[in-house]
Amino acid sequence: MEEKTNGYQNHEELPPGYTVEEVEIPVPWGHVAGRWWGPRNIQPMIAIHGWQDNAGTWDNLIPLLPVNTSVLCIDLPGHGHSSHYPKGMIYYVFWDGIVLIRRIVKHFKWEKVQLMGHSLGGALSFMYAASFPDDVDKIICIDIASPAVREPSNMVKTAGWGMDKLLEYETLKEDKIPCYEYEEMIDIVCDAYKGSVSKRNCRVLMRRGMMPTPAHMNKKGYFFKRDPRLKVAGLAMMSIETALEFAGKVKCKVLNLRALPGQGWERLDYYMKVVEKLRETTDVQYVEVQGTHHVQLESPENIVELIEEFLELY
Repeated sequence: MEEKTNGYQNHEELPPGYTVEEVEIPVPWGHVAGRWWGPRNIQPMIAIHGWQDNAGTWDNLIPLLPVNTSVLCIDLPGHGHSSHYPKGMIYYVFWDGIVLIRRIVKHFKWEKVQLMGHSLGGALSFMYAASFPDDVDKIICIDIASPAVREPSNMVKTAGWGMDKLLEYETLKEDKIPCYEYEEMIDIVCDAYKGSVSKRNCRVLMRRGMMPTPAHMNKKGYFFKRDPRLKVAGLAMMSIETALEFAGKVKCKVLNLRALPGQGWERLDYYMKVVEKLRETTDVQYVEVQGTHHVQLESPENIVELIEEFLELY
């Protein structure tokens, strides 16, 4: 399939029989974009990417699943091809995400859903399952157990900084937006991922993550499509006590895939406390797999059989 992306022609090779379609879901501030893999006459599993990534994070995994698997991979607001929030609003990424999933479910008039998420997306799947325990059949959480847990003292300490940064990003003038040559931008992205994503897969993510500078800016190159206000995510963290309360409300089946070495920013004891709390109320499969934090993008062959088995047998 050939599609025009970011001002250049990108050739996306799909295995025989696989289909993927770009979709837009209307929301009050614009639209939520997505990639709908597989048949449209089957209710899809909703797949949700990580913080500052986009729906392209699933491009290497989904084609390894059975050809009749239906998956709707969304771009969260401010990411990928989805609309940014209006000025004056802030991204409370975890809380906003629960509402967004609910909007999508109601838009399509679905009842019981299956969710798959990586990092932030896994946290949103977890929180949605706890908020609407009777409306979720299964969740798959990749390299995360719950929303990012922080000590209350640290959350308070960084609150003022976060609010000032939000106002700074909100008032950023268009001519101050940094622009880069294509290869330079890919290098910047790879450096930011600190080894979690290879250069080859940075290119995959940037199909939806960058765009050419508009002609009126009189600049050559590309700039990041994501909303810079997303960088102020620290205002959305929660305490371990709150995370455990959410865990106690989940009733659906859970597959939790923790990558090794995976992410290094969450305390392992908190991660495992959430997993153990989930086990008190529901059926949990916890599996450690080899891979970076972006294992679904870098090493999808390490997790695809686990996901396929979970979807088919449980």
